[in-house]
This record gives sequence, C-alpha cells and structure tokens, in this order.
Amino acid sequence: MSLRLSTLILPHRRWHEGGRATWQRAEQLGFHTAFTYDHLSWRSFRDGPWFGAVPTLTAAAAATDHLRLGTLVTSPNFRHPVTLAKELISLDDISGGRITLGIGAGGNGFDATALGQEPWAPRERADRLGEFVPLLDRLLTEDSVSYEGDFYSAHEARNIPGCVQRPRLPFAVAATGPRGIRLAARYGQAWVTTGDPKLYADGTPEQSVQAIRGQAEKLADACAEIGRDTAGLDKILLTGFTPDRARPLESLDAFVDFAGRHRDLGFTEIVVHWPIAGTDFAADEKVFEQIAMEASAQLD
Repeated sequence: MSLRLSTLILPHRRWHEGGRATWQRAEQLGFHTAFTYDHLSWRSFRDGPWFGAVPTLTAAAAATDHLRLGTLVTSPNFRHPVTLAKELISLDDISGGRITLGIGAGGNGFDATALGQEPWAPRERADRLGEFVPLLDRLLTEDSVSYEGDFYSAHEARNIPGCVQRPRLPFAVAATGPRGIRLAARYGQAWVTTGDPKLYADGTPEQSVQAIRGQAEKLADACAEIGRDTAGLDKILLTGFTPDRARPLESLDAFVDFAGRHRDLGFTEIVVHWPIAGTDFAADEKVFEQIAMEASAQLD
C-alpha cells in the first residue's frame, strides 16, 4: 500500500475570509483527507478566532467533492456519545460518506474545564474513553440503543438511517497507552499517534523513531490478542509533535526522508498541518504545496 498524505486545517479562519478556499485548495492539491481539531479553543489560539469542528466539516463537505474529511481528534472532554452520533450520521450523509472520526481520550487543556468541571485525571480520561468508544460504535450501527454506564447513558436513542458508510463511518483511535491501544485494536479502522510526548522538547529524531516503533509493536500485540491482523489497521502519524517537528516541511527532500522512515515502520498515512504564519505551524507555502503534489510519487 502506498503512503497517503493528508493535512490538518485548524478552524481559525472565517469561512468567507479564506476558510472555504483552504479546504478547496486541499482537495485541489490531492490530499487524501483534510482533518481539523475538535476543540473549543486550543493553546496559543485561545484568544483569537476559533470555530466548531462539526459545522466546519459540514461546510467543507458542501464545498468539496471527493476529499475525505475528519476530526483529529474528538474526545469526551465536551462530547456525549448520543449527541455526537446524531451529528456524525448527519455529517456522513451530507458528505456522501467521506467522514472519518478521529477520537482520543483528550487532555487537560482548555477543553477539560470549559464546562465548569475539574480536569479529569489520566485514569478517568481512559475510563471514559473506554466507555465512550463502544457506546458510540453501537449508536452508529444500531437503530435504537439503550445503555446505562458509569459515565454515559442512552435511553432508546434512535439513529435511523445510520451511516452512509457501512457498517459505520471509520474510527481513527489516537492512543499510546495500553488501554487506548486495545481500543484501537478492537474498534479502530485506524490508529493515530503523534509520537512520544516525553521526547518533544529534548529527544532526538532517532529516539522518536524508536519510541514510535515500540508503540506500533504494542498495537500489533493488542491485535494479535483478539485475532486481528494488524495489517488491516491503518497507521496514521500526525506530524508537528516529534523532536524534528519543523524539518519535514523545510524541503521536499526532507519530507520524503521523514515520511520514508515512518513508512518503513508500517505507517500508511502522514498528516501535515496547513501552514499558519507566526505560529508553531509556520512553513513556506510553496514548499508545502510542492510536498503535497510531488511527495507521494517519491514514496511509492
């Protein structure tokens, strides 16, 4: 399988002031999927414009024809499976079956307290995700669901006619810990990693590759435990968070080298952030477009 190249577009631009054009350009450049973050606000963008993921993806679905679309990632921090399922089924219908749900446990950032609660400990985030994903799976595949859990409930929740994609739209489960990796193995059509966060500041590219190799091996072990062939599970790397985070977009050659090393680890998709000047995601737009148009051919 050839390595797919996708992009992540932050929802920080007004739709009629560059937002629509960015998503349409992503399709023109040939990206496989254009993802967006599903946050209420995020890091240095907190005090600036920031729009909702689901309405943005709905608008993007109407503005494009074949580009796949998705979240990277949605989390339980401010979502409930019942309402999310209804939105996803609607979005999958509007897009003609082009939606991928990236989903993860979330973190302790601004989303974690926006609804007035104290941020959950890592164990509780994992507990919630462990209940959230199986329930969402049922909600997207069954006409009517009733459920009573420790964190979430559903009472005769109706989701007719279900997803355009059958049996449901794909899940891309972001995980590095054992419990999340087991969820990816059981429920995911893809697994997502950003690398090892402990190496972000002071690690080396070689250490990062080794750490990611170890994560992929744990995924293979989790798949083997349930009799699943890990080759049938896509592996997605969201770039921008490894020690060499800036280098891949410095030149076409640098990207091909970076992507090739991760393809050799079994990754099937690399996601690069759409450039935003003056931020951690700043990059030369001409180089970015060259990578989008030419890198895949060099990685076949």
